[in-house]
Amino acid sequence: MEKGKFKDKLKSYLVRCNAETPPFFKKLRTVGVVIAAAGTALVTAPVALPAAVLAIGGYLIVGGAVASAVSQAAIADAHADCEDEDGDDYGGMAPIAN
Repeated sequence: MEKGKFKDKLKSYLVRCNAETPPFFKKLRTVGVVIAAAGTALVTAPVALPAAVLAIGGYLIVGGAVASAVSQAAIADAHADCEDEDGDDYGGMAPIAN
């Protein structure tokens, strides 16, 4: 991938993150942050916990972080940035004819 294209994709992602987020995804983002915080509390507990509990805490951190990141990238306008370099909305692929 060319460096210019990478910067364009990164800029597009940052624009998406700053766009208006639908209410459902705002709630999902909050739930993701709470889950990640709970996992962090388990992993950093000042008492000795079984390895299984620490592993679950790690999975909670990852799951919460992914849910929050994906929810932040969701935008209210579904067709805001779907157009590609070639001018169509198909991502370089032809539409399927029925």
